Amino acid sequence: MSFINENFLELQDSYLFSTIARKVAKFTKENPDKRIIKLGIGDVTKPIVPACLEAMHKAVDEIGTVEGFKGYGPEQGYEFLRKAIVENDYKARGVEIAEDEIFVSDGAKCDCGNIVDIFAQSNKVAITDPVYPVYLDTNIMSGRSITYLPVTAENNFIPELPKEKVDMIYLCFPNNPTGTVLNKTELKKWVDYARENQSIILYDAAYEAFITEENVPHTIYEIEGATEVAIEFKSFSKTAGFTGVRCAYVVIPEALKGYTRVGEEISLNKLWNRRTCTKFNGVSYVVQRAAEATYSEEGKKQIRENIEAYLENAKVIKDGLEEAGFTAYGGVNSPYIWLKVPDGMNSWEFFDKLLEEANVVGTPGSGFGTHGEGYFRLTAFGTKENTIQAIERIKRFANKLK
Repeated sequence: MSFINENFLELQDSYLFSTIARKVAKFTKENPDKRIIKLGIGDVTKPIVPACLEAMHKAVDEIGTVEGFKGYGPEQGYEFLRKAIVENDYKARGVEIAEDEIFVSDGAKCDCGNIVDIFAQSNKVAITDPVYPVYLDTNIMSGRSITYLPVTAENNFIPELPKEKVDMIYLCFPNNPTGTVLNKTELKKWVDYARENQSIILYDAAYEAFITEENVPHTIYEIEGATEVAIEFKSFSKTAGFTGVRCAYVVIPEALKGYTRVGEEISLNKLWNRRTCTKFNGVSYVVQRAAEATYSEEGKKQIRENIEAYLENAKVIKDGLEEAGFTAYGGVNSPYIWLKVPDGMNSWEFFDKLLEEANVVGTPGSGFGTHGEGYFRLTAFGTKENTIQAIERIKRFANKLK
């Protein structure tokens, strides 16, 4: 008899976005004449920029020759990409990170889920609520105890430090789903807490390229002492449009230590390296050359233009929602806008009415956690034309609600 991991039975029946996809598919089948505008899932719409495409084409031609053929690459990532990451994402910001502290992967979602492999089941985990579902679900799968940290308008979307000691802390800023940020002073409180309690911060910085305001850190390592307590996740998906290409990286500093049951210090960098070499064969050479090209002058310029276009969409959405009478957050340092649904309606009811009456798809806040109830997420990753049209539809929809 083969026994299952019964922790999986504690999960919701389906992943949030699978439920949304089924609802939209059903509505589309029943209403083939309706044109749906999707501002729900955080997938980009702008194609891969020319600098990256050129690099990919060159790499494909290269591996098509005997001299240039590449077999298995280094599991941690090719040196050329790790070096580019260190120089551009860290040294350029005055942060010292070494190449062997960078691990190139096939996505930040994968890293956020896989990282739990190197931590004991007995660790207590703190996550914000609402939260990106992967943090919660992967720890439920592993059977860990969860502490929820409410993030709402009442506390200005700034989570309070846990009242009880926790061992692992998930933070995502700019935040998904709320689109809000922590400034350096607020983030320092978390680093100080982790140092005092020998905790590990799992810091998802997938949206840092959308930061527009001063005093908002682009990496947690801008905070003194963070290399002793934080693992950082970054992605090329939302910046360079690699959602389908798949490339990201995780940073695990050499200074970061975990502990055995008897108190022996263990390098988390070495544990992750061992895990990586066992379970992963590395990101393809072609994709890593494309990722390297994001740091070229042309690549930076082209990607910045795309990000600015998404931020313009975010402004259109936020301004339009406020004109329609909604209270909205985010959208300044993030591609996500978090709106308060009308009184007397829950977030799934709002989803259904918005789909049926405005033919616009968003994401119900309750899908991100208990404290997401009463809120709704829209994304700025649509085309400019669709974004403008969606907001016009929402304005008409809002007028009917009054």
